[in-house]
Amino acid sequence: MAIGILNSVLASDHGSVVSMNLFVALLCGCIVIGHLLEESRWMNESITALAIGVCTGVVILLTTGGKSSHLLVFSEDLFFIYLLPPIIFNAGFQVKKKQFFRNFMTIMLFGAVGTLISFGIISVGAIEIFKKMNIEDLQIGDYLAIGAIFSATDSVCTLQVLNQDETPLLYSLVFGEGVVNDATSVVLFNAIQSFDLSHINSAIALQFVGNFLYLFISSTLLGVLTGLLSAFIIKKLYFGRHSTDREVALMILMAYLSYMLAELFYLSGILTVFFCGIVMSHYTWHNVTESSRVTTKHAFATLSFVAEIFIFLYVGMDALDIEKWKVISDSPGKSVGVSSILLGLILVGRAAFVFPLSFISNLTKKAQYEKIGFKQQVTIWWAGLMRGAVSIALAYNQFTSLGHTQLRGNAMMITSTITVVLFSTVVFGLMTKPIIRVLLPSSKHLTRMISSEPSTPKSFIVPLLDNGQETEADQGNRSVVRPSSLRMLLTTPSHTVHYYWRKFDDAFMRPVFGGRGFVPFVPGSPTEHNGHQWQ
Repeated sequence: MAIGILNSVLASDHGSVVSMNLFVALLCGCIVIGHLLEESRWMNESITALAIGVCTGVVILLTTGGKSSHLLVFSEDLFFIYLLPPIIFNAGFQVKKKQFFRNFMTIMLFGAVGTLISFGIISVGAIEIFKKMNIEDLQIGDYLAIGAIFSATDSVCTLQVLNQDETPLLYSLVFGEGVVNDATSVVLFNAIQSFDLSHINSAIALQFVGNFLYLFISSTLLGVLTGLLSAFIIKKLYFGRHSTDREVALMILMAYLSYMLAELFYLSGILTVFFCGIVMSHYTWHNVTESSRVTTKHAFATLSFVAEIFIFLYVGMDALDIEKWKVISDSPGKSVGVSSILLGLILVGRAAFVFPLSFISNLTKKAQYEKIGFKQQVTIWWAGLMRGAVSIALAYNQFTSLGHTQLRGNAMMITSTITVVLFSTVVFGLMTKPIIRVLLPSSKHLTRMISSEPSTPKSFIVPLLDNGQETEADQGNRSVVRPSSLRMLLTTPSHTVHYYWRKFDDAFMRPVFGGRGFVPFVPGSPTEHNGHQWQ
C-alpha cells in the first residue's frame, strides 16, 4: 500500500518535471521566434507567445485525447504574487520620471477617472443587455465585477511600437495610464468583493468611495516609504564597500517586500510596487556602485520580460481548456454574442472618456505642443482596447473555484473573457503597428532605430532613467528644435510643481536619501572617475 502511494507521488513529481521542461523550452522558443519576427510589420512578442501557447494547447489536447490543454493549472497566486510584481516594478523603475510627473494630472485623469467611467459604462451595459439574454447565476456583484474586469487594459502591444524619444508626451500618457488603470481596476475589484452590494444605498456608496480612496492613497505612500527606506539603508551602510552582490540583492528583495507588505495589509500591491520602483530609481539606484547600476537595470528588465512572455504563453494554452467550453457547448451562439457585446462595451467605454478627458486636459494647457492632438487621442484610445492577463486573473477570481467551474453563467463569463483577451490581443495587436505608422508617421532615422533595437532591452540603450541628460542622438542634433520635447522648460525653469519639487528634493531629500550626485567611493575602482556619466 505504502509502496503504491510512493510510486504515485514519484510519478506525479516526474510529471511536474516534464511539464516544467516543456514550458521552459516554450519560453525559449518564444524569445527566439520573437527575435526573428522583430522587424515584422504585424507581429510582436505578445502575439507570438499567445500563438505558440494556442498551438501548444492544441497539440496537448490531441495527445491527451481531449482531456487537457495546459501544462500548468492557472493559479491566481502564481500570477499576482510571482509574475505581476516584476512587470509593474520594472515599469516604475524605468519610467522617465520627469515626463511622467509633468503629465501626472492627465495620467491620473485617464488612469483613475477614465477607468471609473469605463467601469460604469461596461457595468450598466452588462446589466441591461445580459439580463435580457437570460444568462443565469449572475448577481449585481458579478455585473460590477465584469465592469472592473474589462476596465483593466493591456497596453504592451502599443508600447512596443511607440518610441518615447520621438513621442515623449504620448508614450508617457499611454504608459502611465496603463499602470494606474491596472491598479484602479484591481482596487475597484477588491472593493466590490468586500461589500454586500445586494442592498446599495447612499451610505454604502460613500463607504465604497472612501475605501477606494484609502486603498489608493495608502498603497502609494507604502511604496514611497519602502523605496526611501531602501535608499537610506544602502546609503548609510553602503554595501558595495564589501560586496556589490549584497546591494543588488537588497534592492531586489526590498522591491518585492513592498508588494508583499501591500498584500499583507490588504492594499493595492500594483500601486505600491510601481511607486516603490519610481523612488528606487530616483534615490536607491544612484547610491549603489556603477557595476550594481548596470546589473540592476538588466536584472529588473529581464525578470519583467520573462514574466510577460510566461503570462501570454499560459493565456494561449489556457484558452483551450476543455472543461470550461463543455459547460457552454450547447449554446455557442450565446457565447459569441456575449463576447461581441463585451467587445462593443469596451470600445464605447474607452471612447467615452478618452476624447472628453483629452478635451478637458487640453483646456488646462497653454503651449500647443503640450496639448493632445486628435491623432494622439485616437492612438491613446486604440492603446487601451487590448485586454490581457489582469482581466483573466480577475475573471478567474470572481467566477471560478480552483480553476474549475460548473455553473453555466460563470463558465460563460470565463470563456467570454478568454475570447475577448485573445481577440483583442491578436486582432487589435496585429493592427497596432500599421495604425500607429499611419497616425504618427516617423522619420526614416527613428524608424530604423526602432526596428534595430530589441523590443524590451531597448530600455538599456535609451536612458529611461532620464533626469535631463541627453542621448547621443540629441547631442548630435543639438541645433534642431524639437517642440514636442519638454527639455526647453528646464533651460528656463518655470515656477511649476516640478521646479519646487527639485528645490525641496535638493535641499531636504537628497542629503538624507542620496540620489543623483551621490557617487559611492570605491578605492581603486573607476567609479570616482566615471561617476558623472550615471548622474
